[in-house]
Amino acid sequence: MRRGRFITLEGGDGAGKSTQGRRLVAYLKQKGLSVVATREVGGSPGAEDIRQLWLSKPDRFWDPMTEALLVMAARREHLVKTVWPALDRGAWVVSDRFVDSTRVYQGVALGVGVPKVDALYKEIAGTFWPDMTLYLDVPVETGLARMKARANALDRFEQQQVAFHETLRSAFLGLVKNEPERFRLIDATKDEERVSESIEHAVQGMVDAALM
Repeated sequence: MRRGRFITLEGGDGAGKSTQGRRLVAYLKQKGLSVVATREVGGSPGAEDIRQLWLSKPDRFWDPMTEALLVMAARREHLVKTVWPALDRGAWVVSDRFVDSTRVYQGVALGVGVPKVDALYKEIAGTFWPDMTLYLDVPVETGLARMKARANALDRFEQQQVAFHETLRSAFLGLVKNEPERFRLIDATKDEERVSESIEHAVQGMVDAALM
């Protein structure tokens, strides 16, 4: 059986990752592919428990390295219980966030350092990386305006000041520039339908190869 493919969506708050993730899953299913939709931090029972513990505390409660370790522990559970079994049985997996969020949030914004995050990731995942990462880019002001328009409460990362979000965006764009073979830059300022079209175009080659 042919191994499945692993696609991750990254981006700042308000970029539309969750919406576009659902649309991508629907698109892949329409193509006849078996697809698993998941998220981080979370995506398996144990990982969801860690997520609740992590987010239940106020901002700056956790030491940055402790926070990175918690996230990596959840990621290991996610990989072992959800991602790898799905890929092994030939399903495609679409995840709303993955390790690049840790590289940016804990690695850059909280000062742990991307090399340390990458070293931790290598311990829990070896040489495994997403087949493709879609980075949905919006200016910080646009993303925050979208978040404020939502009815649900903001989590502690979404409540950070503009400078924090600018740091995150700059770090994400740096990853996109440095790892062009994996990342696809998606202009998420467009309307929902046009963003979906851009994503479908980005994954088309991979889909076509899987269906041959």
